[in-house]
Amino acid sequence: MGREHTHANRLIREKSPYLLQHAHNPVDWYAWSDEAFEKAKQEDKPIFLSIGYSTCHWCHVMERESFEDEEVAFLLNQHYISIKVDREERPDIDHIYMAVCQAMTGHGGWPMTIIMTPQKQPFFAGTYFPKASKWGRPGLMDILHQAAELWEKEPERIAHIVERITEAVSGHLTGDADGELTEDTMAHAYQLFRQQFEHRDGGFGDAPKFPTPHNLLFLLRHWKLTGEEQALAMVEQTLTAMHRGGIYDHVGYGFSRYSVDREWLVPHFEKMLYDNALLAYTYLEAYQATKRPLYAQVAREIFTYVLRDMTDPEGGFYSAEDADSEGEEGKFYVWTPEEIRNVLGSEVGELYCAAYDITESGNFEGSSIPNLIRHSFAETAKRLGKGEPELRQLLADARERLFAAREQRVHPGKDDKILTAWNGLMIAALAKAAQVLGEDKYEQAAARAVQFVQGKLSRQDGRLLARYRDGEAAHLGYADDYAFLVWGLLELYEATLDSRHLQDAVRLTDDLLRLFWDAQAGGLFFYGSDGETLIARPKEIYDGATPSGNSVAAYNLLRLFHLTGRTEYQERAEQLLQAFAGSIEQYPPGYSFSLMALQLATGPVREIVIAGEHGSEEVKQLRAALRDSYQPLAVIACHDPNDNDTLADIAPAIQEKTMQAGKTAVYVCENFTCSAPLTDLQQVKQLLAD
Repeated sequence: MGREHTHANRLIREKSPYLLQHAHNPVDWYAWSDEAFEKAKQEDKPIFLSIGYSTCHWCHVMERESFEDEEVAFLLNQHYISIKVDREERPDIDHIYMAVCQAMTGHGGWPMTIIMTPQKQPFFAGTYFPKASKWGRPGLMDILHQAAELWEKEPERIAHIVERITEAVSGHLTGDADGELTEDTMAHAYQLFRQQFEHRDGGFGDAPKFPTPHNLLFLLRHWKLTGEEQALAMVEQTLTAMHRGGIYDHVGYGFSRYSVDREWLVPHFEKMLYDNALLAYTYLEAYQATKRPLYAQVAREIFTYVLRDMTDPEGGFYSAEDADSEGEEGKFYVWTPEEIRNVLGSEVGELYCAAYDITESGNFEGSSIPNLIRHSFAETAKRLGKGEPELRQLLADARERLFAAREQRVHPGKDDKILTAWNGLMIAALAKAAQVLGEDKYEQAAARAVQFVQGKLSRQDGRLLARYRDGEAAHLGYADDYAFLVWGLLELYEATLDSRHLQDAVRLTDDLLRLFWDAQAGGLFFYGSDGETLIARPKEIYDGATPSGNSVAAYNLLRLFHLTGRTEYQERAEQLLQAFAGSIEQYPPGYSFSLMALQLATGPVREIVIAGEHGSEEVKQLRAALRDSYQPLAVIACHDPNDNDTLADIAPAIQEKTMQAGKTAVYVCENFTCSAPLTDLQQVKQLLAD
């Protein structure tokens, strides 16, 4: 983001796009390193820690206002050791200091600003600050002067602040609290979601609105298990409203991170891989449950965007795209009627403007974000005196031409680092698409990404690493990396019935429990026993923008128990959920993915084993039958006689179920009882329907 490269600091040697954005600041930045902390100790200086990520709009603003400014840089270089951290590379550091920021200020966000001792103990926290104090907001220059004076003249006061902060955040970082989770917990979560549901525009609460797809997944499954029609209605209204809004990119596809208004019109234009993975998965599950073609269409379009714009040539997935281009938020995505007509001509241009709300006055800073909020295609077709199929075809052709024209614009920045955790989420979504839509290209894309992670983001001893970029893998993988990748592998196993994916899921789960399990209180620490020791070892259970590693791990463990028959997986899942029961009980909607694990724990889970060669025609037909059935609490496995050695090692429960007289057979078990093996496809379909 530097205007002119008159400086180069240590960050020029880093791989993180976020750190490289700051490599030409006049600030004498360090990456998080022993070198930085040793220098702070030797020179008796406090640490100025700045945490952000490459597509963060206000991080860019603070850089332009302060970190590119010679006056700010002089003050930082004279009195502080300055450290830059990419929160997506080092979520362990981010988790700890975000808890500090929330405890000290009541809120958090990025850029995050921390001032701390050389022993990594914080005594000041905040988020964005302008250079100079204004409008009641303190300026960075004043903060830096005051903190430097405090450091020099009142060390005993700093020690007191550090002690109070440590006490305040210790409980917050572990999430341990006594409680009991039951089916009533899930019913309570549903009632709270109902109370918070925004009936006019879908979603929950007021602006800004975040998609939080795992909330919708919980509600969809709650409807399936209880028959609560309002749960399904909330999901459908939200999914439809989000797609119609400007948060969805109607020209190039994919979702932005959140909407700044209640009707999903004006997005914060950055696009994150994790949002698009979780949303695609949710639209697919909604399609499976309702058979509404729109949901399958949206999922396919998300994958079109990801496979076109966010995929490395070797198969991994990039992290994010910026909101800004040419220094302006959203400039790449918005249109005027004149721009539309210049591309499409007068007649088709007017049609497109009418359908997608492109007006002279605009809906965003004088330009227009394409959206379908005001009118459906059917309403627009009627208003314009055209048939709906004809209008849809005209608009589809127009979209392709507008996309080609938009490609000529200056693109937003792309964060092309590849994160194991977020790749795990996209693998899960693509594998789900292979299951639900039966399209091989999604299975192939998921399998390529698995190969990428195994080849580029795994050490020779199998230890996962967190980030790959520009030929370098770095940072020991976190609990999220393991849990999300295992989720993807389990989805890919059910999509392909290839036992290698189940074998990998078992191996990584065993590694996760070995490296991250809290033997005293239960649950998984965020970073491994072999990781860098920080001022705390947090455990995360809150399901925020992404679900927590603990909640996904609990879900995986229960699926693995039903697939393999290994009771230690069930026991660990129950211990994990119990470790956080008090936190979940206090506000269950904040832990929706944990509640999905609880749904599995309370059952009934249906175990479906196909005994036959997984590439045979009979097995393909059975997979197609399963595809037509929405069974969120089912696990699907295959005993291919060619896999006996593998299954004997990892899943003897599957190996026990064999073909019948040379014919492919299906076993369905539920509530600890199994049906007789079925070899007739119609009988299988009937049993699934029942």
